[in-house]
Amino acid sequence: MNALIAPSPRVAHAWRVLHDVLDPEVPAISVTDLGIVRDVIERDDALEVVVTPTYSGCPATEVIEQSIAEAIVAAGLGPARVTQRRAPAWTTDWITPEGREKLRAYGIAPPGSCASSATGSNAAPIRLMARNVACPRCGSAQTERLSAFGSTACKSLYRCIACREPFEHFKPI
Repeated sequence: MNALIAPSPRVAHAWRVLHDVLDPEVPAISVTDLGIVRDVIERDDALEVVVTPTYSGCPATEVIEQSIAEAIVAAGLGPARVTQRRAPAWTTDWITPEGREKLRAYGIAPPGSCASSATGSNAAPIRLMARNVACPRCGSAQTERLSAFGSTACKSLYRCIACREPFEHFKPI
């Protein structure tokens, strides 16, 4: 959404509606908190909702697109068209602070920020993965990774040494 131009009432209403569309894989967080909704554009015949999938092979992409279109129609905002914008690629840095807190409250350790660095002027950025993952239940940093993959490819499985509870960590990308 362009911060310099006030959205039309229809577009503003659409953003409020989208705030209630939950991610099917992590139903504690909305598609707007996840940061995958890039824009809502008012067209003559429909609202266009522009999304960037978390990754190109995400199995929930079709369900998310259908949920977005259904929510827009159910709110009486007319037909909706969902389009994908793959560049720039989605990053976990796009998750809102509220979304990170919702993940934590749901029992999933939110991702840290993705820092990028380059070794030279022509080098590609290198994504640095979080090293210390705090337990979302007790806050302890005494945790260990049990598996690189959790219930979905975007999460890994950890265990807290302090409270002994297992938990998932949303991988920073």
